[in-house]
Amino acid sequence: MQTVLIIALSLHVLSSVFWAGSSFTLARTGGLGAERLLFPQIGAATVAIVTGATLWHLVHEGSFSLTEQILAVGAAAALIAVAVQVIVGGGAVRQLRASGGDAPAAHSRLAVAQRIAAGLLAITALCMGAARYA
Repeated sequence: MQTVLIIALSLHVLSSVFWAGSSFTLARTGGLGAERLLFPQIGAATVAIVTGATLWHLVHEGSFSLTEQILAVGAAAALIAVAVQVIVGGGAVRQLRASGGDAPAAHSRLAVAQRIAAGLLAITALCMGAARYA
C-alpha cells in the first residue's frame, strides 16, 4: 500500500502543478496559446482527479471530519474547473479550428475559461493546504 500511496501522490502533485500552473499562466496572458494547451490540461486534470480519488480511498475513506470536508470543497472546485475548461474552452477551440484560427470571440471565451478555472484551482490548492491543519 505504501508504494501505491507514493505513486498516487507523486502523480497527483505533478499533474496538478501542470494543470494549475498552466491555467494561472493562461489566465494572466489572456489565454494566449490556450488552444494548444487545453488538451494537455484536460489530460493532466484527468490524472489529477483519478489520483485524487485514489488518495481519498487510501487515506480518507470512511471518515468525513473537517479535513475531508475541506478536501471535498477543493475537489468540487477542481471538478467545476475542468468542466469549465472542457465546455467553454473546448467549444472555443472547435470554433477556432472551424474559422482557421481567426475568431476573436473564441479567443475571448478561452481567456475567460482559463480565468475561471484558475480561480477555482486556487481555491482547490488553498483547500489542500488548509486540510492538512484542520
